[in-house]
Amino acid sequence: MVIDPNARRTDGESVRIAKDVLCAGAQTKICLPEGPEEVERALARRGARRPVLVGDDRALLRMVELLHRRRELADAALSVVPVGGSATVALAHSLGVPTDAVAAARTVLDGTARPRDLLVDESGGVVLGGLRIPSGLAPHGAHDGMPGGGCGAAAGPDGMAGADATDGRGPGPHGDGARGRDCGCDPRVHDPRRAEDGDDGRDGAGPPGHDRDGPGGEGDGHRPWWSPAARTARTALTLLSLPVIGLAGGARRPAHPPPQRLRIEADGVLLTDLDRPVERVSVSTAAPGGGLAEIVVHPHAAGGPLRTRARAVTVSGPDFRYHADALIRGPVRSRTWTVLAEAWSLMLPHRP
Repeated sequence: MVIDPNARRTDGESVRIAKDVLCAGAQTKICLPEGPEEVERALARRGARRPVLVGDDRALLRMVELLHRRRELADAALSVVPVGGSATVALAHSLGVPTDAVAAARTVLDGTARPRDLLVDESGGVVLGGLRIPSGLAPHGAHDGMPGGGCGAAAGPDGMAGADATDGRGPGPHGDGARGRDCGCDPRVHDPRRAEDGDDGRDGAGPPGHDRDGPGGEGDGHRPWWSPAARTARTALTLLSLPVIGLAGGARRPAHPPPQRLRIEADGVLLTDLDRPVERVSVSTAAPGGGLAEIVVHPHAAGGPLRTRARAVTVSGPDFRYHADALIRGPVRSRTWTVLAEAWSLMLPHRP
């Protein structure tokens, strides 16, 4: 049983539950690797034991890729106990593995090994569920119209925003709290009246005997009662004067990513060429097809998507990135994926 270090850090309780259930139901050898090299050594020394992974989707992909590279994937019925947030175990869930630690551990002990197809590329990468090629990347500098490069909410020293990012003297990006970065949105920079009040943003004016230096300038630290209200009013005025996203003179919303110009071939048959831009492309092994991948091409022009099934698909064109299961790969200029029928087996619950 290989327990991924991320699983131990993110959800130690689920790891403990899975370990208790598996150790109570079968003779188990536990491996606590700290890196890919230790995982590879553990798999090489497993003998006749079935590999069991406790971890998220990324750990599952690494193990499958490692076994495929060692040419041992077809001989090993892989078992998985997903541990992590719902987004980090979405692939395992889509493959039919229970996401509950107890149910997944019992599946390891009493489940059935079911063969599954595998997508592999010429570089050795593997795809278990499916891949997609989205539209072109969003342009950089989405906040270039904002002062100093723009900002959202001001972040604290640890990247946190909100009440925890301030010192309690003023909420939001324009309070008197600490700022994680200088975005140029300091109201004292854009409001000379506030700058005249001093660095702390408090009023320096008031009737005799009520200034911030105290009566007679003795410096007793007493502030006039209207100072907080005046500071709040000036903050509101500054907020209203800042550029607003989407309005004239302000920063623009990021444009919709442009379509991709790709040449796509399925088993040597041309589906679309560079002169016909596409919005997105998806290739999936999830649909039953007897060793065939389902390919869906969404053209930029009017009309429905192009659908076909093939054993191999080649995509080429200008640099593009693609989402393979839980990973983003690229950029590449050409990639060919080939379906390996029933290339690996996964332990799943018995069908009712």
